[in-house]
Amino acid sequence: MPNHTSVNELLLIGITETQELQPFLFAVFLIIYILILIGNGAILVIVISDPRLHSPMYFFLGNLSCLDICYSTVTLPKLLDNFLSTHKTISFVGCITQLHFFHFFGSTEAILLGVMAFDRFMAICNPLRYTILMNHEVCLCLAAATWITGFFHALLHSIMTSHLNFCGSNHIHHFFCDIKPLLELACGNTKLNQWVLEIVAGIIAMSPFFFILLSYFYIIGFLLFKSRSYSMLQKALSTCASHFMVVMLFYVPALFTYIRPSSGSSMEQDRIVAIVYSVVTPVLNPVIYTLRNKDVKGALSKAIRKKLWFK
Repeated sequence: MPNHTSVNELLLIGITETQELQPFLFAVFLIIYILILIGNGAILVIVISDPRLHSPMYFFLGNLSCLDICYSTVTLPKLLDNFLSTHKTISFVGCITQLHFFHFFGSTEAILLGVMAFDRFMAICNPLRYTILMNHEVCLCLAAATWITGFFHALLHSIMTSHLNFCGSNHIHHFFCDIKPLLELACGNTKLNQWVLEIVAGIIAMSPFFFILLSYFYIIGFLLFKSRSYSMLQKALSTCASHFMVVMLFYVPALFTYIRPSSGSSMEQDRIVAIVYSVVTPVLNPVIYTLRNKDVKGALSKAIRKKLWFK
């Protein structure tokens, strides 16, 4: 019988073990986290407060901003604390909790991006029926289904991971608790966990991704061959470009991490890629949507002028 030990505490190695870089990295990631909170918080506030943005497109954008705040808050505060601490530990319960909420918000965002593509598809290809088909109740149902699916997807992984036996080293070679680094520490056979990760995460990620690509191809084909309106095509491409940039920033590194077999991966690569989809994407989303969206820019400018006027 192997000697299985109960692990109560785990050590997060972090982004780097070089102590001289810790203060610099702390400052960099603190600035990024503040920008994430300010940028996504601003979009969330103006989407709620500005009546002109009370439409399905901006309702889902508000959900995306909320998710980005939650998503980054799962990992960045603990990362910042570890930069300044010599005791870089996390309890086993805290680790599983972090894993759960990271995959909850991450998978919810993956599905939400597909829902946002569906919204653009309906708006461009069915403009006369759009307000009827995408009414407030439908939007609420789509958003609720997205969040619930993400929650139960994460619950599956957190329960399966928490029931593994751990022995030997308690060093997690990552800056947060994720499934693959924990499987590296587990005793016994983890093939079922790996299979579930690749299959279920693949379905959660690949299904919306392919749906987004198909919807964009259909939109372009519809405008080129049915409406034959190049001005509408240009406008549609401009509208969808922001969404597509976010899609590529989020899906490509996430698919690289979770769909790729463990035998062909390295923790160093996974750490770098994880920074892209868990840190870079949330900070860039507000910039992408603000710079390319006249309505959001206008509402934000109006809110800033109003605040300055009252001062």
